[in-house]
Amino acid sequence: MSKNISVSLHHITRVEGHGNIVLDVKNGTIEKLQWQVPEAPRFFEAMLKGRDYNELRPITSRICGICSIGHSLASLKATEDALNVEISKQSALFRRLAINGENMQSHILHVGYLAAPDLFGVGSVFPLVGSKHQDTLLKIVKLHRLSNEMSDLICGRTTHPIRLVVGGFSLLPTKKQLIKLKEDLHLAIKTSQDVANVVSTVANNFPNFSRETEYIALKSDDEYAFYDGKIASTDTGIHSDPKKYESVMQEYVVPQSTAKYAKHNRESYMVGALARFNLNSSQLHPIAKQVAKMFNLKSINFNPFMNNVAQLVEFVHNIEDSILLIDKLTNNGVKPERPVKAKKTSGRGVGIVEVPRGILVHDYSIKNQKCVEANCVIPTNQNHANIQKDMEKLVPQIMDKPQKEIELNLEMLVRAYDPCISCSTHYLDVKFVDS
Repeated sequence: MSKNISVSLHHITRVEGHGNIVLDVKNGTIEKLQWQVPEAPRFFEAMLKGRDYNELRPITSRICGICSIGHSLASLKATEDALNVEISKQSALFRRLAINGENMQSHILHVGYLAAPDLFGVGSVFPLVGSKHQDTLLKIVKLHRLSNEMSDLICGRTTHPIRLVVGGFSLLPTKKQLIKLKEDLHLAIKTSQDVANVVSTVANNFPNFSRETEYIALKSDDEYAFYDGKIASTDTGIHSDPKKYESVMQEYVVPQSTAKYAKHNRESYMVGALARFNLNSSQLHPIAKQVAKMFNLKSINFNPFMNNVAQLVEFVHNIEDSILLIDKLTNNGVKPERPVKAKKTSGRGVGIVEVPRGILVHDYSIKNQKCVEANCVIPTNQNHANIQKDMEKLVPQIMDKPQKEIELNLEMLVRAYDPCISCSTHYLDVKFVDS
């Protein structure tokens, strides 16, 4: 093959943050292929040093405007682990509702507004207005609004929650509010199925691509793990000690990225909805399993583009799960409670939750109620290496296509991961030069 290709996408659209794709092919030989992250790093771990333990959650929720609830919960779990705080069973149920609401709002935003235009052959969501797909778009808007309203109700607001505090909640919804939310969620199931049906009609526009890799996510015997569970790998099984997460999430730096990369058993691994599905699909609720069957999505699936389908499946699961959680809360009656106080003033704690883009870790060392050391392992950090390796396999398979199609396929690959690029920039290469 004597084909020459030059792709330089700065910055790719419909993702959070700035990422570049560079591809140079000369006479059929790939000379350069890189997934680049050029954003300035954000040193949130450094911001936590010297801060009172009650300040850690409000600060780290600002890491991400989409996953602020998930960062809040990981932060609270780490703080509570360090200071020996055991929240009530009621608070634990409400936190599960909170994480469901965030997962729903993020997934439907990504699938409906960012990924769907590729499947419908348009450049953005706006051409769908006034088209034959307008009704589907309006249903997506309705589902997104419900997800935001649910997050507002549980957390006080959708972005940067205010009710999530060390030891529980500062304010809880009433039983009447929960019953109304349950009614809305029941209606949303049918709406979600309608959206999934339409997406299934264009699902053949997902590239037929497969690359075997490792998948890492939380896993639990009791539920499809989001809030609690043990770190699990499709390669190496269950890792029981959360404080040894660094033996699984082995972060490192590369020249083309201000974000760290990660590896474990192989050169890369994937986290996110598809990873959770591959490890937990047997724990899905019934209607979510039906949606997976609609797309013939089975575990283990090695096509990263199917991450978007796994997001749809999880969206329905989160609705079903939230209805069950509300039943537990309302059957017992929502009891007023005050946050549990800390039993210790010093210690090290690790908090791990699943957020829309994958497994998230907060690790704090606290001394005399102040943070002295912190580490945050962001899901998109863990996916960067896998994106690069996917590109390295995908490009030779599509080099005979027109350049615009090559560009689209590479953009779709990145978008399939739903990356939160800004959150992942935690590295800066500083060179000191003698004057």
